[in-house]
Amino acid sequence: MTSPAALSAPTVHAPLPRPDRWHRPLIALAVVMALLAIATGVLAITDPREILGQNAWFKPLKFALSIGIYAVTLAWLIGQVQRYRRAADVLGTFTAVALLVEIAVIAGAAAAGTTSHFNITTPLNGALWAVMGGSIVVVWLASVAVGIAVALHPGPDAARNLAIRAGIVLGIVGMGLAFLMTGPTADQLDDFQGVSGAHAVGVPDGGPGLPFLGWSTEGGDLRIPHFIGLHALQAIPLGLLALELVSRRVPVLRVPRVRFRLVLIGALALAAVCGITTWQALIGEPVVRPSAPILLAGIVTLLGTVAATGTVLAAGARAGTTATAPSAGRPASPAESSSDAAAPAPD
Repeated sequence: MTSPAALSAPTVHAPLPRPDRWHRPLIALAVVMALLAIATGVLAITDPREILGQNAWFKPLKFALSIGIYAVTLAWLIGQVQRYRRAADVLGTFTAVALLVEIAVIAGAAAAGTTSHFNITTPLNGALWAVMGGSIVVVWLASVAVGIAVALHPGPDAARNLAIRAGIVLGIVGMGLAFLMTGPTADQLDDFQGVSGAHAVGVPDGGPGLPFLGWSTEGGDLRIPHFIGLHALQAIPLGLLALELVSRRVPVLRVPRVRFRLVLIGALALAAVCGITTWQALIGEPVVRPSAPILLAGIVTLLGTVAATGTVLAAGARAGTTATAPSAGRPASPAESSSDAAAPAPD
């Protein structure tokens, strides 16, 4: 455990942790996804066909972008694994293959002018949907295993450890929310037409939605909390990186305790938003027309986040700990650097 003094002492940041080697299959997957995103973006402009009210190529384009970002993130996380690295490498390779299979099915369905998700209208479509479901399970389990391996062996910076751990937890929760979409709806059970599962709640898929994203504007949509949770895996560590960059000009952010608490506030705020949007989706309410309870929960979350952030910054400034911080742009002295590096992370 880190002592209160270690969390209060002003520091100059060590370089951002880097993996000793990137996971090559995942990086290769990210490159393929970048090329696919360009290709599907061009097709979205040149091919006017629509599937469920949206351009046929929007879905593979969105998935290519999401998978590419996720692949880079997981490749970096695997580089942080200190023990069981070989097992993590194997899991990363399985994940790359599973995601490649998933995007192949999605792009193939778009090219054929049909849906990929929940589609069991023919034996072939049913088999492809089963393969996609299997790939989702592989990705989720691999993420859990890599997340545990990283979380159990923290680095020297408390805020960075928290950012990685919170991002992994919310990312796993966000991926898990996808399983809520896979069961048949009541309408599908009453009049089965070869579709089992839906993104929307209370209305059929394919109705009016937000531009490009397609999130329903008439009913609930489980893709929203799924998106928020999944990409917390990138948002929280990137938020910490932003804090570290800003700390060059804002001395109070050089205090480890302040950074740690700000990351905690941000993670809790994202978790609350994920919970609120899940609640909203499950009651069949569109994101653009929140009811009074949903709106109140959102306002409380916003005000609580702002108040907590202000309190942490004010307390850090009042403590006067920034007075001894190294000047912005001046390298830390050897004593300062060794003191910072020696501080263990809270577990």
